[in-house]
Amino acid sequence: MSVPMLKIGAVLSTMAMVTNWMSQTLPSLVGLNGTIVSPDGTHERIISGLYPGSEEGWQVYSTASDPDGRCVCTVVAPARNLCKRDPRNRQLRLLTEQVQNVSQSMEVVDLRTSRDLQYVRDSEPLLRGVDGRLHTYVASPRTLTSRGLQELKGQMSQLRPLLSVVEQYRLDLQTLATLRMELLNLSIILTAIQEEVGAYDYEELQQRVLLLETRLHSCMNKLGCGRLTAVSNPITVRASGSRFGSWMTDAMIPSSESRVWSMDGYYKGRRVLEYRTMGDFTKGQNFVQHLLPHPWAGTGHVVYNGSLYYNKHQSNILVQYHFRSRSVLLQRSLSGAGYNNTFPYSWGGSSDIDLMADETGLWAVYTSIPNAGNIMVSRLDPRTLEVLQSWDTGFPKRSAGEAFMICGTLYVTNSHLAGAKVHFAYNTNTSTYEYTDIPFHNQYSHISMMDYNPRERALYTWNNGHQVLYNVTLFHVIQSDG
Repeated sequence: MSVPMLKIGAVLSTMAMVTNWMSQTLPSLVGLNGTIVSPDGTHERIISGLYPGSEEGWQVYSTASDPDGRCVCTVVAPARNLCKRDPRNRQLRLLTEQVQNVSQSMEVVDLRTSRDLQYVRDSEPLLRGVDGRLHTYVASPRTLTSRGLQELKGQMSQLRPLLSVVEQYRLDLQTLATLRMELLNLSIILTAIQEEVGAYDYEELQQRVLLLETRLHSCMNKLGCGRLTAVSNPITVRASGSRFGSWMTDAMIPSSESRVWSMDGYYKGRRVLEYRTMGDFTKGQNFVQHLLPHPWAGTGHVVYNGSLYYNKHQSNILVQYHFRSRSVLLQRSLSGAGYNNTFPYSWGGSSDIDLMADETGLWAVYTSIPNAGNIMVSRLDPRTLEVLQSWDTGFPKRSAGEAFMICGTLYVTNSHLAGAKVHFAYNTNTSTYEYTDIPFHNQYSHISMMDYNPRERALYTWNNGHQVLYNVTLFHVIQSDG
């Protein structure tokens, strides 16, 4: 008999509420939204990318551009010795009020979670009652038929995991209480800044904000993997390049590493631009160029642990290029994989082989003639590029717009054009599939790259010459063995 699972979304909902407030409020408070004209004359729409410079008296300690999915804490504060009469003082007061509002919202979530916990607690007497009846019947077997006894045993087996779920709920409530206290502390700090601008120890403030950010990430990571349930509205980071391309951050290394890579085009490209930070990427400045020794095909590239993994042009060879040494470390053929537009996604573009990463490692999505053009998923060893295990999803690759991996599950969109949605999911942990209906807004109507970053829990897309982010909502599943 399968062990039932209870799905808990309260903590993830709290994380989404906090980051949703930060992303929607902070830009309007400090003017992070805007449009600029790049040196070559093209217009770039920047969201959460234009930060007031030091000459304007502002300091940005960390950034957040996600409306409803990631645990990232951002604090914008005036520089030292700024006059109290500065108009931005009022903005700080507004910021303090918003923090207080978030605290109140978290109290509501806390109450709602407590109500859910009470429901689980109410199930405990049922478990104990069934267990008591079972012991009675075992002691007096004449009072119960064999079939009835087996039914009661089955019911008890199904209810027993609720005990561990109750304990997990208690831990989640403690986590919510801790987050609430941290936000209250942040509100106190901002109040002090408002009262005494220029005299506060900003280094201490920065350390406390970073500590809060670390704790939020830690809380999110403790929840582990989950099932995709929603995709946020798009966040346009930049408009640059041609209609097709890819951009990414490292999917593995710690969050202190903030480099961004951009690869324009899908055919015989060799130039990779490396930007120092996301802010530099949005402004198109402070970058270095890598000239790959072998050209790439498609847009299915991934940066994993300091190396770029990509498909070599007109072949099914996978290449590992190390950025720091500027050299190719490894090349290996992906046996049987189609290439050169033999089995691309629906948009074409030599997208036969799509490399990606998630919480569990490095993956290749492709197909071959023997499996009739259905999508194959293979987990790769990043050190050797050997295939560790493969799955045939049964989904035709030419019917897929794009695909990405989250927590060992392949998610496939039904189109690359307007109206696309996440239509199919294949779980490599259970070798099972399901059809899904998860909509997302395809703002620029032509997605040629869509990859998940497990470190940031966000989808990176290249949409008709625009670099766009989506945040994801993962439904956390607690599974207990009876």
